[in-house]
Parts: sequence; structure tokens; C-alpha cells
Amino acid sequence: MRLPPSIVGSTEEALREVLRLTGPADGSLSRYFREHPRLGSRERGVIAEAVYGLLRQRTMLTHFAESGAGPQMRRLALLALAGTVGADAIAGLSDPEQDWLGRVAAIDRASLPLAVRTSFPDWMLERLVAQYGEPVALQLIDALNCPAPLDLRVNALKSSREAAEAALAHAGISFERTPFAPLGLRLAKKPALQNLPLFKDGLIEVQDEGSQLLAHLLGARRGEMVVDFCAGAGGKTLAIGAAMRNTGRLYAFDVSDKRLARLKPRLARSGLSNVHPVVIAHENDAKVKRLAGKIDRVLVDAPCSGVGTLRRNPDMKWRLQPDAIDELNAKQQSILAGAARLVKPGGRLVYATCSLLGSENEGIVGHFLAAHPDFALVPARDALAEQKIALDTGDYLQLLPHLHQSDGFFAAVMERKG
Repeated sequence: MRLPPSIVGSTEEALREVLRLTGPADGSLSRYFREHPRLGSRERGVIAEAVYGLLRQRTMLTHFAESGAGPQMRRLALLALAGTVGADAIAGLSDPEQDWLGRVAAIDRASLPLAVRTSFPDWMLERLVAQYGEPVALQLIDALNCPAPLDLRVNALKSSREAAEAALAHAGISFERTPFAPLGLRLAKKPALQNLPLFKDGLIEVQDEGSQLLAHLLGARRGEMVVDFCAGAGGKTLAIGAAMRNTGRLYAFDVSDKRLARLKPRLARSGLSNVHPVVIAHENDAKVKRLAGKIDRVLVDAPCSGVGTLRRNPDMKWRLQPDAIDELNAKQQSILAGAARLVKPGGRLVYATCSLLGSENEGIVGHFLAAHPDFALVPARDALAEQKIALDTGDYLQLLPHLHQSDGFFAAVMERKG
């Protein structure tokens, strides 16, 4: 089925909005679709895929768009659509446009300069090559430039993995088990989950496998006092609460009441009653200090660059500036030190990011341990083995998209000496 000629103009308009880079791409796209309600669901889906495809390959497609005729934004829209649905699916192309798209498709991508074919900002490419070496960095970048699958976590309070699999199969949705997370399921496509009873009744939640593994690293048990220090919309909070079997007390701290508000409907679906969302002003808030030395386990999923999530958020690589990393490092150090005060002797502290940059990961943990001799590193492999998860990435959890098929994640497990 061919798409109408108007799809090119609509894609141009959407690209103009998103490429301003004034905010997250998903927000800009949502606003554009609200302002153009006549677009059907299929058209919206194609436009969104084309926009995200261009964000992933922006440098290369901009390079290609320097040839051809007509307005550059139309050429970018044509390249993005051709990469998404194929040129033959777009009605209304002129003969010169069809010929030009054919010539572009025949170009050997491997012959292009490194910066062009990777479509990564120079500073980010340089840091990844310096940290991982060029061969691994290029594999990593190739994986980050591909769309991510959709991962689900089965809510063990309400279902089993097998029952959720049966419900998905009955709905005609294909899936596979995630390789490491014991409650994870992976979907190749992205169906309208919100319409499924399985989702409405809280039997499943959307959560990347790497994020699920952070909850397992924390190892929260029944009856404990636990804090999710940077809870956000609560994906990990829900996983931790289920691991605690809805017992004990689980605080969900965040500085954003809007983010915590998004947790409330998810909590209602989940069946959890042991979660207590708390808005804090900062890591030294009096609400935090009152719990000093009383908490069994603290998870710090720190604010970070998000480089590990570029499969899902490709616009971030264009919005992020290198000097922002230094600001983040200072914030990460302060948050980790503030959260550590909560941990009681013998308690566990997990520091995590969805970054692939060492300055946000090993650098922060090394600085913390040097300044806090009362904490000791627990090898991540040992913490996962406690949960019967056979994954060994060394002393730290380091998930790489090209190796583990998850988002990029880092985590360090530490315990306060008794």
C-alpha cells in the first residue's frame, strides 16, 4: 500500500519541529501530532519512524542531501522516508527524485568518512573510541544507531512469566525471553499494549532488561526499608516493590513532582501498597536526613547523559554538549554522597547510570570509595549470582547494546561495613 504524496510535506514539517532540538524529540513529535489531528495512525507511525531514522543517521543523510535538487528539508524528508518504508512506497515523486534516491541507495556506506557514516558528534565519537578502542566503539555505535526492541517485565505479584507468555501468544504478539532478567520478555514490534487486559490489569510493565537487572542487583528482601533515590516515573520502584513481595517500606524519592505523578497510575495497576512517593528538594533535604543510617538498601539511578539509551532517544546525542558532562559529574558525586548517608551498617548501596562514559561511571564510584572508606565494593557478578543470574561483566555491571542487546547500563554495588 502506497503512502499519499502529502506524507512528504508532513514529514518535512515534523522534521522542522524536531530538528530545532529545543526539547526531547518525543515531546516535539507529540505536539506536532496534536496540532495535526487529521493524520491517521499509520501516517503518524511512518512519520515518527522517519524522524527517528533521520536523528540516528543525521550526519550521513545531511551529507547525502547536499546533492539532488529542490529544498533541502524535502530532500531530508525523502531520504528519511525511503529509509523507513522504501522509495517505492511514496506516491507523487518526480522522476529526478526517484533517480536521485536510487543513486543514494547505491552508495557504499563503508566508503564514507568515519564521522559521516557513524553519525555521531565528534566529541562523543572521540570519547567512545578513547575509552573502548576503535573496533569496539564502532560496534557499539552501530548498535546505538539501531532501533531498540520493546522489553516487558512480568509483575510477579500478579502473574508468572509463563502466564504472561500465554496471554501475549493469545493476543497474537510474538516475543522471546530476555537472556538475563528472569522476568523479562522482549517484543520485536511495538503493539498498542495499553489496550491489552494484560497491561491494564498490571500483569506487565514496560522496562528495559538492563533496568530490570538493577533491581536484582539491589537484592531487596521482604520486610526491609528501601529507598529508590532518583525514582523518576518509577519503573525500578515497581520492580523493587514486587521483589519485596509488597512488604516492608519502599520510599520513592525524586526532585520532580511531575515525574512522581506518573508513578501513581502505574502503582495502582501494580497492586503495590508498600511504596511511598516523596518529593525532595535536593539530596540534602531534611526528609532524607531523617532516615540517615536506617535504610537496608538504597538505589541511586543517577541523572546522567543517557548515552546508553541512544537507541530509544537518538536526539540526545545532538542535544547533549560536552561541558554538560562536567556539570553532571559534580551532581552525580553529590547525589551519591547524600544517598549514602541513608545506608545502615551492613546495608547495600547501588550506584547506576544509563551512560557508557567512564567519567559518569567508574570515575564517580572511584571518587566515592576513596572519600568513604566505610564502604566496600561488592563484585556485581556476586550480587547477580545471589539472584541466580549468570552474568559476569566484572566487578561492575556494564551492559553494552552490541553485546547484551539491552540499553547501555552501568552499576556498582557497595556495602557499608558493619
